[in-house]
Amino acid sequence: MKLHDLQPNPGARKDKKRVGRGISAGQGKTAGRGTKGQGARQGGSVSKYFEGGNLPLVRKLPFKRGFTNLRKIHYVEVSLDKLESRFVKNGVVTPETLVSAQVMKDLSKPVVVLGGGELTKPLTVKVHRVTAAAKAAIEKAGGTVEIVPLVEAEEAGA
Repeated sequence: MKLHDLQPNPGARKDKKRVGRGISAGQGKTAGRGTKGQGARQGGSVSKYFEGGNLPLVRKLPFKRGFTNLRKIHYVEVSLDKLESRFVKNGVVTPETLVSAQVMKDLSKPVVVLGGGELTKPLTVKVHRVTAAAKAAIEKAGGTVEIVPLVEAEEAGA
């Protein structure tokens, strides 16, 4: 077998319909376009938006911009003030201890520590995210920061 011998299987390719070639060809006279009107004319097609002169559905819908990102991660925000008031010196801050201290309701969402307020006692903070200001304040007070991977929060919530 050589390249010039190659051809498609029988029935795999279909001849194109030759319209407007006389009455005996089956698609003569109007060539499948019907009689008169916009569809019979050359270049006569309407856009998908056009609905015969009615107000199009797209214009009936409310005007909204943008979209909703389904993969956005919603964090539970915890400020340094809450850590100062709810935890003892040398305490360990984890999502579980935050729930028991009633800082957050459940473990379904990951935790971010924000730098609002002051921290005077050393704490070991093990959360999913910490802002730069919060990390600096925790380390200045003599504590440590450990970042927990996000996968654990998704498993705990699921």
